[in-house]
Amino acid sequence: QVQLVESGGGLVQPGGSLRLSCAASGSIFRINTMGWYRQAPGKQRELVATITSSGSTNYADSLKGRFTISRDNAKNTVYLQMNSLKPEDTAVYYCNADIRFWTGDGFSSQNYWGQGTQVTVSS
Repeated sequence: QVQLVESGGGLVQPGGSLRLSCAASGSIFRINTMGWYRQAPGKQRELVATITSSGSTNYADSLKGRFTISRDNAKNTVYLQMNSLKPEDTAVYYCNADIRFWTGDGFSSQNYWGQGTQVTVSS
């Protein structure tokens, strides 16, 4: 019924930039907090940034100043602008969202994950 689809990953040189997008689709009534997480090889998934429906943001301390999260509520889309990328930013980046949706019989809420998009920072 609801799915998140990420795009924008790829290979970039150190110091470069990428912009990730994540679009939610389906019988969506309301999207609350949206966010980005990442998982590097051999490591646990970690928070990158989150943004509420009113625009309040939260970042991992180590990423403040380089990454910016934003969202377009009309398009049910969240973005992650990543600047000054470093090799240690290499990871699979996952979109996450708390979504209230219509089931056909009523409303329900669920936390969703996207399929992930690979970001590789290398020269």
